[in-house]
Amino acid sequence: MKQYNFNAGPSILPAEVIRKTAEAVLDFEGHGLSVLEISHRAKYFQPVMDEAEQLMKELLGVPEGYRVLFLGGGASLQFCMVPYNLMEKKSAYLNTGVWAKKALKEAKGFGEAVEVATSADANYTFIPTDYEVPQDADYFHITTNNTIYGTELSDAKLADIYKKKGNVTLVADMSSDILSRPVDVSQYGIIYGGAQKNLAPAGVAFVIVREDILGKVSRHIPTMLDYRTHIEGGSMFNTPPVLPVYTAMLTLRWLKEFGGVAAIEKRNIEKAGLLYNCIDHSRLFVGTAREEDRSRMNVCFVLKPEYQELQDDFFKFASERGMVGIKGHRSVGGFRASIYNAMDVEGVKALVDCIHDYEKKI
Repeated sequence: MKQYNFNAGPSILPAEVIRKTAEAVLDFEGHGLSVLEISHRAKYFQPVMDEAEQLMKELLGVPEGYRVLFLGGGASLQFCMVPYNLMEKKSAYLNTGVWAKKALKEAKGFGEAVEVATSADANYTFIPTDYEVPQDADYFHITTNNTIYGTELSDAKLADIYKKKGNVTLVADMSSDILSRPVDVSQYGIIYGGAQKNLAPAGVAFVIVREDILGKVSRHIPTMLDYRTHIEGGSMFNTPPVLPVYTAMLTLRWLKEFGGVAAIEKRNIEKAGLLYNCIDHSRLFVGTAREEDRSRMNVCFVLKPEYQELQDDFFKFASERGMVGIKGHRSVGGFRASIYNAMDVEGVKALVDCIHDYEKKI
């Protein structure tokens, strides 16, 4: 029976990317060595890093003056690196979920970290809009997609943020929606994220940083936490996570061949529309996120109160139909279908059919 991977992360990757990565584990591009054992200093690995950086720039339309980095430590290390490199006295954070809250907590160790707004009291079911960005902040941090709660900053709300930020440097954690839609990189000082949602296996983080915002803080920055170190070292100051970088390059190739970010956005809109339409017309289920803030990447839904006793039964039914990873995060409960770039329309239709068939038997 076919398995459909709806895991929130590590998550689905394109089948051809997995196949090519597996081939490279046995023999990296005909060199007679595994990608697991080649030196990152080998002349035949440098083109991998170069191509990965070039494709990120091309697919996202990264302007001049920015550098693309691939670093270890995941997005969680970036919670620390951002304030280390940018925060002199004050920063501002929009708290829209667990990861935004963790980033804010980290920044509080570097000075005054202001929470401009939060939807925590409503279990992060919406994105706040009634706030101002303090213009004396060194930067303003947002999380564009909230994997656990199924909310995402829409294009309209991003446009509002671009106005609100004024001259303040904007920083974004785009771990779970990077490359899923076009983004105006010129509005940001730093975009970062873990790669294990839309790009690569766990173990590497991407960073897109505007060089002219660096070197402004008075504090000493440890060598490994200074973005300038990794810019000068071409993401290879120390040994990079070679396998995830290689897989990231393959995923970026796949996305380019698909037609780029605009083409994948069109498919993502179709997929999310199919699943949300199913939930909205369901007799048993209801979505958890406010409609205007719904994520295209992570669709969260729960059983209606009168059907709560069916929780385990539906999970068992769906699992037997090949639906993998649909159990919701413990802070939301219910179910979550993560439909990242590599999930095709067929997979979403299979989940929709699963929901419909379960409703028929109840």
